Amino acid sequence: MLIQMPILYSFRRCPYAIRARLALYLSKISHGHREIDLKNKPIEMLTMSPKGTVPILIVSNDILLEESLDIMKWAFKIPNLDSKDTLLIEENDTRFKYALDRYKYPGRYPVKDDLDYQKECIEFLRKIENRLSPFLNGNNISFLDLAIFPFIRQFSMVDSEWFKELPYPHVKMWLSSLTESELFQNVMKKYPLWTLNNDPIIISSY
Repeated sequence: MLIQMPILYSFRRCPYAIRARLALYLSKISHGHREIDLKNKPIEMLTMSPKGTVPILIVSNDILLEESLDIMKWAFKIPNLDSKDTLLIEENDTRFKYALDRYKYPGRYPVKDDLDYQKECIEFLRKIENRLSPFLNGNNISFLDLAIFPFIRQFSMVDSEWFKELPYPHVKMWLSSLTESELFQNVMKKYPLWTLNNDPIIISSY
């Protein structure tokens, strides 16, 4: 298969796929979009990437990116992040995501500790609140915002009425501005599932 433009395997609601799509869109990178069903993953995708998770970006016949942060770095041409940004993203992707999954899906995971997962999520939210001004790195949206926003959005949707009452005005304003942005609306468009019998949907350079 000759790759003429990057091809992205994605799932619309996955926060990792969302941040990859945000980076590709903001960087104006034309690519083919292949929307997949996580419960019925295409064999071609699993052959290329046996781990079976999205996003996956086929950059060329020689380059395959299997992690969302690697896709973001490639899109923004950023080889290395600021150490403070790296630490916050690592906390988002580990401790916060761990607590978020167990808060969102009670009963899905075996109970191994007595942690209050909602409280664990709030601790991370407090860090975000204290850093926003109005974005995480100042006046302009950055790599850091795009990397963390999809997960905070997911947290806010578990119990939206309760979330509205939280004393974190900067987080709520930041979340609202990104959710209502044209950027986010564009990357959240619904596409039909991809199969071997149809070509990927082409996302142009905007």
